[in-house]
Amino acid sequence: MRLVATASIQPGEVLGQTIYRDNGTILLHSGVQFTARLVKRLLEQGITYVYIEDEATKDIVVQSVLSDRLRQDATSSMRSLFADVQKNKLNKNSFVLDEGEKNLTEIIHRIAEEISSHDESISLLTDIYLTDDYIFQHSLNVTIYALAIGATLNLNAQELAELGKGAILHDIGKVFIDPEILQKPDKLTDEEYEIMKSHTTFGYDVLRKNHNYSSVVAHCAYQHHERLDGTGYPRGLKGSDIHLFAQIIGVADVFDAVTSNRVYRKAMLPHEGVELLYSSAVEQFDIRVVEAFKSSVAVYPNGISVELSDNRQGVVMKQNKTICDRPIIRILKENDKDVEPYTVDLSKSLNVTITKCNLVK
Repeated sequence: MRLVATASIQPGEVLGQTIYRDNGTILLHSGVQFTARLVKRLLEQGITYVYIEDEATKDIVVQSVLSDRLRQDATSSMRSLFADVQKNKLNKNSFVLDEGEKNLTEIIHRIAEEISSHDESISLLTDIYLTDDYIFQHSLNVTIYALAIGATLNLNAQELAELGKGAILHDIGKVFIDPEILQKPDKLTDEEYEIMKSHTTFGYDVLRKNHNYSSVVAHCAYQHHERLDGTGYPRGLKGSDIHLFAQIIGVADVFDAVTSNRVYRKAMLPHEGVELLYSSAVEQFDIRVVEAFKSSVAVYPNGISVELSDNRQGVVMKQNKTICDRPIIRILKENDKDVEPYTVDLSKSLNVTITKCNLVK
């Protein structure tokens, strides 16, 4: 399979991987043949890239990080919990959160297990979903990234459980933000931005009042927009005043935000998102956390077309789990001329680097 920009798909090409709605139902089955109308529909719904069938890459495997069942269970649990908290307001949410805590704990344990058993570095580009409500997909993605970072940093099982709860609930305060502001496609006004920022305080207030959630989990909601240099919010904290878990969630939050499909904004590719994190490392993010993130995530996902520093062109066919920016490449062209396909492992060919990614076949 090959990963391509939706806008570049030609009528007659075939979808290589099923696209789901976030409730687990199928939007488009793999094997469907594209028409111009179908391509237009996907673009209108914010699906900016898909996997297609391709003769030269037909044996390239794309593995989902989570099983379809777990993703559906997690999204359903979040949707139910967030809706109940919103309905019951701040002063009546204790029972609602009590009921949801056991379920969330189980979900986080299952996510951690599936991540640890995944035999490649993490790529959420492999899971192409149409989501009706960005907050749930985003919260799940942030949880996956945060747990992967935590495992790389050698957090123990209890710490990972707390980190997972903090990640999956980091945006729970957004249920109290006006949907017109939350879903506004244009830049927020200064007044709207101040309202948006209050989700951190709302989330903290919800969680700190409930005995089933630790102070650490509450502070993940409170501090995930704080930055080491004091430029974050809501309190402008600096350095070690920001809890490590909130720093981890902050990195995961930014990466997922810039690499996710949105109707009003083109998603960055993973290597662009990582470059953004590095440009803010030291000043805003702990470099240890950014390095741990880079060691966990597929910088160049399977199926993406790449160009190398020696003018060879090919497609990423497999990940080197411990060296996530040095994958295994199937070479298809040399100096723009087709060649008999062969493999280059960038973890061994250290004199060659990836210089460009291409989502056009």
